[in-house]
Amino acid sequence: MSSQPPTRRRLLTLAAGTAAAPLAHGAASAHAATDAAPTAIAARGTSVVSVPAPPTWSVVPFALDRVALGNGVFRQKRDLMLEYARTYPADRILAVFRANAGLDTRGARPPGGWETSDGNLRGHYGGHFLTLVAQAYADTRELALKTKLDHLVGALGECQKALAQSGSPRPSHPGYLAAYPETQFILLESYTTYPTIWAPYYTCHKIMRGLLDAHTLAGNAEALEIVSKMGDWVHSRLGRLPKAQLERMWSIYIAGEYGGMNEVMTDLYALTGRAEHLAAARCFDNTALLDACAEGRDILDGRHANQHIPQFTGYLRMFDHTGEEEYAAAARNFWGMVAGPRTYSLGGTGQGEMFRARNAVAATLDDKNAETCATYNMLKLSRQLFFHEPDPAYMDYYERGLTNHILASRRDTRSTTSPLVTYFVGMGPGVVREYDNTGTCCGGTGMENHTKYQDSVYFRSADGSALYVNLYLASTLRWPERGLVIEQTSDYPAEGVRTLTFREGGGTLDLKLRVPSWATGGFTVTVNGVRQRVVAEPGSYLTLSRDWQRGDRVSVSAPYRLRIEKALDDPTVQSVFHGPVLLVAQSQEQAFRVLSFYKGFKLRGDLTDVIRPEGRPMHFTTHGLTLAPFFVADDTRYHAYFRRSEPVVVFGAADSGVPNRTRADGLTFLDVLWAQAPFETSARFVAVVRALADTWLSEGLFTRAERDRVVAAAVGANLRN
Repeated sequence: MSSQPPTRRRLLTLAAGTAAAPLAHGAASAHAATDAAPTAIAARGTSVVSVPAPPTWSVVPFALDRVALGNGVFRQKRDLMLEYARTYPADRILAVFRANAGLDTRGARPPGGWETSDGNLRGHYGGHFLTLVAQAYADTRELALKTKLDHLVGALGECQKALAQSGSPRPSHPGYLAAYPETQFILLESYTTYPTIWAPYYTCHKIMRGLLDAHTLAGNAEALEIVSKMGDWVHSRLGRLPKAQLERMWSIYIAGEYGGMNEVMTDLYALTGRAEHLAAARCFDNTALLDACAEGRDILDGRHANQHIPQFTGYLRMFDHTGEEEYAAAARNFWGMVAGPRTYSLGGTGQGEMFRARNAVAATLDDKNAETCATYNMLKLSRQLFFHEPDPAYMDYYERGLTNHILASRRDTRSTTSPLVTYFVGMGPGVVREYDNTGTCCGGTGMENHTKYQDSVYFRSADGSALYVNLYLASTLRWPERGLVIEQTSDYPAEGVRTLTFREGGGTLDLKLRVPSWATGGFTVTVNGVRQRVVAEPGSYLTLSRDWQRGDRVSVSAPYRLRIEKALDDPTVQSVFHGPVLLVAQSQEQAFRVLSFYKGFKLRGDLTDVIRPEGRPMHFTTHGLTLAPFFVADDTRYHAYFRRSEPVVVFGAADSGVPNRTRADGLTFLDVLWAQAPFETSARFVAVVRALADTWLSEGLFTRAERDRVVAAAVGANLRN
């Protein structure tokens, strides 16, 4: 896209400080009972209706209420968001809907941000809030949360009816439900651009998704009635439009952003069986991009990241219901164009909301990287792809994004007035995380992120014969169809042994344990204390097949190692990890910190020689800097990347004075040397240096004199561990 209007985040910044005004239509006080703190727990037998798993899935997830988080940082972050869900006034969420429907707003003020009385995206935050409360209820079964959710759904139903009966102007179809008149949708059909209109179908998607979640996660039957009528309205508007008109609409920057409308319409179709709902889902084919990705052509540079990521989750769902391979191929290829070539070390993507050129990582580092919404949607896409093909790469990416972006996106303080989540997460030097985002897109997805941590810890095979353990989070799985209750104890994301205990039930089962790609320091498994002879290849799953008994204990150990990850476009720009955990240097300086490591290496060639424990868990020091786990969410300035400088071939105190030259593949002499570590003896170290120096000489990278100085330095070095 050659021309890019200002981002929505920029417009929000310009409007910051403007308080959300109370809406008209009455001044009655909000109903405090709806928002009271929970005092009772509902029974776990509440009837819910899941979206059916299609036959295209070889792996299926467990319902959110089947997995309970155990103690740890994930639960702590979740509890912070639960407090917000319990206490934030429902009538503030409903204010914009009631005002649009001509109903009493009860004196409530809308939340603010983009969710204001005149905001062009108003209503989207309410959809996210529905999902938040539905997820929170599915997780906790707190009666007050169910009461609040039912209140929200009932009020939205009243708004839908009021709009159909006496809306001004009256909608084109009685299923219409939004927090603004139908005007934005009409204007989009004549190709009106942003910011005259914002993303009307994006807003529609959030509302529909929230209602579907209220139905599937909390058993609210009215929510399905409301959202089904909305689906009928979508079909009535789009089903009559020519394909060329639809394609032009979806190509418009932001105004044509529709979130996951194709996904929510196919999910609705799976529940209603109404052909109109599947037909409406097909109306959201963004054909030019769909065709390019299906063919493996990367045309993402300059496109709005979060406008397009959720489209591909929808395409997978279209594949599930149509069998058309183009949809699945496009989703697979798109994922590969983002996860890796356009991914920062924390798992996020994009600069200023936009995809940049393939492999442009170091070149795009600033304070506006990694829109949190985009990672939310990439995680959804990753798990959907895994359902079709259980490739460990999808879960490697999922773990990275969940641990280093999503977990890090919620500030570690309490708030009942703000979700306190991030929008952009800068990856440039000396940046700081900014929290809040009430009423924004990332505020909305941020509310959801922290109440569904458990949704991908375990999956099962479609036939029920296998259990996938994807994430090593403290949790308890209840699998009533198999009579199983399995408890996992873990300190993740901290290092430690993870233990799975069969608390109830047993029987023949393939237990598939994920071996993370970072687990290069070993991966051992014991069953009831007996070490298993298994092949544990990093970036795979290993399978334990047996007749399990109640009380069986499976223990997994994968020691963390300090490691470096290099930017694809500049290998001198690097990040430090401890196992799966991104470590960031705490520093006020706003230029790259320059670090050298090789001169401190011993024969073992390990980063522990130069990066040492600081005293606090998972904190380290190097070069006078503190390295902290990024999931600790505060307002300290940080460096997620540093500049690596190894200018001279030096071994400890033995400096050869020879430049550490780089060969054609981007690797330096010292890179190649230390990749062969550990060295058992000093003699072995000298032998490898001599052989490598001879190679550098033969390739013209060393002179004969330089080669001799390098070997002499190796002989004189004292690098014993």
